[in-house]
Amino acid sequence: MPTEGTALKKPDWLKIRPPGGERYRRVKANLRAHGLHTVCEEARCPNLHECWGGGTATIMLLGGVCTRGCRFCAVTSGHPQGWVDPLEPWKVARVLSEWNLDYVVLTSVARDDLPDGGASHFAQTVRTVKQKVPHMLIELLIPDFRGDREALRKVVEAKPDVIGHNVETVERLTPKVRDRRARYEQSLRVLETIKELDPTRYTKSSLMLGLGETEEEVLQTMRDLRSVGVDFLTLGQYLRPTRKHLPVVRYLPPEEFERYRRLGEELGFRYVAAGPLVRSSYRAGEFFIKSLIRGKVEPNVEANVQAQE
Repeated sequence: MPTEGTALKKPDWLKIRPPGGERYRRVKANLRAHGLHTVCEEARCPNLHECWGGGTATIMLLGGVCTRGCRFCAVTSGHPQGWVDPLEPWKVARVLSEWNLDYVVLTSVARDDLPDGGASHFAQTVRTVKQKVPHMLIELLIPDFRGDREALRKVVEAKPDVIGHNVETVERLTPKVRDRRARYEQSLRVLETIKELDPTRYTKSSLMLGLGETEEEVLQTMRDLRSVGVDFLTLGQYLRPTRKHLPVVRYLPPEEFERYRRLGEELGFRYVAAGPLVRSSYRAGEFFIKSLIRGKVEPNVEANVQAQE
C-alpha cells in the first residue's frame, strides 16, 4: 500500500491524450472570452480532450475558489469573501446558445461564505439558460449547501432536469478524503431531500475508487444511494492531481469496473457509468439520460455503455 511519499505506476489503460484540436481551441477561447470557469480544467479532468473536442464542457459557477479543502481535489481552496458575478447566469446562457448543444452540466465550487451556499445563483442560472435555450436539458452537480433544505428548495424549484450531488467515497474514508464539513450522512440527506421536494426530479451521484475502499463498502454505498432514491450513478478511478493530494492505493482494472456496473444495475439504478476514466459529469451517459428524460426509452433498460471507451 503506498504511503504519502510514494506513487503507484499508472497502468496502460489510463494513458490520456493531451488536449488539442481546433474544436478544443474554439471551446477554450469561447469560455475565456466570457470569463467562465470549467471543472474540466480546474479539477484536471482526464476526459478534457474528448469532451472539449466534442464541443461540450462542464461549466463551473461561482468562480474558481472553493471554501473547502478536500484532499482529492485540485480546485483552488481559499476565501472568496462573498464575491459573485451577477452577470454569470446571462454569460452562461449566451455561451450555451452558441454551442449548439442539447445537454449541459453545470457545477460549482463550495461557497460556504454565501448565506445560501450559492443556491439562488444556481437557480437563476437554470432559469436564464432555459429561457434562452428552451430545448436544452440541464444537469446540475451541486455542493451540499450545508444540508440547508430551503437552499435545496431554490434549486429544485428552478426545475433542472437532473440534480447530482457526489458522496465521492465510502463512509469510512469520508473524513480522510473530503473536507470535514462534507459528511457522508449529510450528502445522503441532500439527495433524499431533493426527492422529497420533487419526486419526479432525477438524481445522480458519483464514487471515486482506488482510495482503499473494500468491495463490500462500495456495494453498501450503492445500497445507501438507492435507499434515498438516486437514479444515476457513476464510478471512476481516483487519479492523484499532485503530490500534495492523497495517493492512489490501487488502480482497478476495466473488468472490475464492469462488474460494479452490472451490480449497480441489479440494485436498481436506471443508469450506471463505470470505468477508469469515468467522472461525475462524464458525457458517456448523456445519450441514455437524454433519451430517458425525453421519453424515448423505458426506465431500467440496460444502457450497456462501455464508459471506459
